[in-house]
Amino acid sequence: MEEISEHVNRIRILSVDDHPLLREGIAAIINAQPDMLLSAMASSGREGIQSFRQHRPDVTLMDLRMPELGGVEAIVAIRQEFRDARLIVLTTYDGDEDIYRSLQAGAQGYLLKDMFFEELEDAIRKVHAGSRRIPAQVAERLAERMGSSDLTSRELEVLEQIVAGNSNKAIAHRLSISEATVKSHINSILSKLGVSDRTQAATTALQRGLVHLR
Repeated sequence: MEEISEHVNRIRILSVDDHPLLREGIAAIINAQPDMLLSAMASSGREGIQSFRQHRPDVTLMDLRMPELGGVEAIVAIRQEFRDARLIVLTTYDGDEDIYRSLQAGAQGYLLKDMFFEELEDAIRKVHAGSRRIPAQVAERLAERMGSSDLTSRELEVLEQIVAGNSNKAIAHRLSISEATVKSHINSILSKLGVSDRTQAATTALQRGLVHLR
């Protein structure tokens, strides 16, 4: 965990990301702004929680996929302890389920890493002021998610097994259910995802962020 000296009267920012080069890039962007200061950086969700407790930043930039503890879990932990925490997800993942889970966890913004510098600066200022910052393309994906049927926890388990390439028999064994039950779950999954076969279900699951490769 790397710490940086704090100055008063600036928006103090915590950057949580497991890529050193990206952290350094964010530091350069933020510290070039007269009203912002990167007060701390962390390389995992767990480090991010500890750093938040120590520095109490005004705004936190949170990646989603990190070792030890993911971004959504870190957001949940921080918001449980600090109800007024202001967090922005900064990620490469634009799946509607990733967006939905992040906002449900308490994030006030969701930005993709291919955005322009000005978008990041604007989002930080808006979230610090108490507003939300959801770019148009992210809002569209979220709307798609809100219009779809939720998968049950068991269906998600079956879907994870499908993505892993397991047969119905293997899924039944792993989840301690019958093959007939597996087939029933798969039919329901295909219907809810609007696809016609297992391959399409696996592809859609990965694209939407319902399942992530380990």
